[in-house]
Amino acid sequence: MRVLYVIMVVSLLCFSCERSDHDVKKPSKVEVRSVNGQSNFYVNDTLFQLKGLGFNYEYRASFDELAQTGANAIRTWSTKYADTILKAAEKHDLMVAMGISIGKELWGFDYNDTSAVANQFENVKSIINTYKDHPNLLCWVVGNELNLLFEDDGTTLRDVNPKVYDAMADVVDYIHEVDPNHPVTMTFAGVIEPHLKVALERVPQLDILSVQVYADLEHVEKRIKDAGITKPYMVTEFGPRGFWEMPKTEWNREIEEPSGPKADGIKQRIHKGLINNTSGKCLGGFAFVWGQKHERTPTWYGMHHDDGRQTEYLDNLIKLWTGKYPENRTPRVDKILLDGKQAQDNIYLEPNTVYNAKVIASDIDGDQLSYKWEVAHEVDVRSLGGEKEQKPKRLQLEVLKDTNGDFTFKSPEEEGEYRILVYVYDGKHKAGNANIPFYVKNK
Repeated sequence: MRVLYVIMVVSLLCFSCERSDHDVKKPSKVEVRSVNGQSNFYVNDTLFQLKGLGFNYEYRASFDELAQTGANAIRTWSTKYADTILKAAEKHDLMVAMGISIGKELWGFDYNDTSAVANQFENVKSIINTYKDHPNLLCWVVGNELNLLFEDDGTTLRDVNPKVYDAMADVVDYIHEVDPNHPVTMTFAGVIEPHLKVALERVPQLDILSVQVYADLEHVEKRIKDAGITKPYMVTEFGPRGFWEMPKTEWNREIEEPSGPKADGIKQRIHKGLINNTSGKCLGGFAFVWGQKHERTPTWYGMHHDDGRQTEYLDNLIKLWTGKYPENRTPRVDKILLDGKQAQDNIYLEPNTVYNAKVIASDIDGDQLSYKWEVAHEVDVRSLGGEKEQKPKRLQLEVLKDTNGDFTFKSPEEEGEYRILVYVYDGKHKAGNANIPFYVKNK
């Protein structure tokens, strides 16, 4: 009887071991290979052609919706929501380029402080050890635009402390030591040859170079070639023209494109910079940004409005990745006028005076459109490097007419900088947008 009991215990233990081994998910083996002159990701020896989205978890981050876009990978900027994101990625068969938040000189991190650097390194090692074996991990993204540092004028770039890259070399070495399954990249703001040269001299073991470009996406192949880069590279952020790349008013306010021309421009640059890239080194990229964020305006970068409605930008990505547009298309917004003028005309209005605004919009599906107008103060404190920005206050003004994209209102009483915004809805979870800055001033 005792012998039988021992046999039963041993059998149960063996069954438990087998079940445990079966339940434990193994890490995916991710490599970058060049086949027939073209570099690509390979996941468990299978070609993985990157169709990526920059994923802003805090803003309307619906994975069910994302799974319908045709995207196969998302990129994060930190591990703040890593457990939730990886669980959802596994459910929806998405790979994750996992961002590791690294202290930036732009934010005041001092790389001459050896104690702070050492503490950061220990935190990073903990992150790597926590997530390195997840089967949906694609690669590590160490830091974000660590080369981004401004002079006191807030616009001119200056060189960062080279010790930034010495610290990153330690991180890359550690990942290579403990995680042989996933390549490592770092991201850079723009393709700035002196910045890349200093970084790669100190971190030559980097597996992939990543750059973040907006209007310059169409020139990225040439810029990389001219900089003498021979590594495989990704574009870890691309999208609309950045606010620093657009015309400004006489009072230094950025002019945003209406959602229609904006979507056209993004599509054109994707074709020039990514699809038609002949370098053999480009792995693809991550469109910025899934969700919504406020930078200068609430609509500049997001594929969604802050109420979750999708934009034409996303329609074009879906067409690119699936071969067809979504069944319901987004309203098209081509132009906004205020007092019969466009933003480039530098619009000055008198206080407490009646003016008219008009938006030119259409819908390819013939959906009935509705309109929402807002007048807001301009951003008080403009963010640097993508930091969080406070949404300005909306004004309650006297409205005399609001019909079919035609809006007549009384201007604010106080002198100053304002912006009028319009949202165009199709009633089916899609929306276009436009806005125009103006200045209220007594004659």
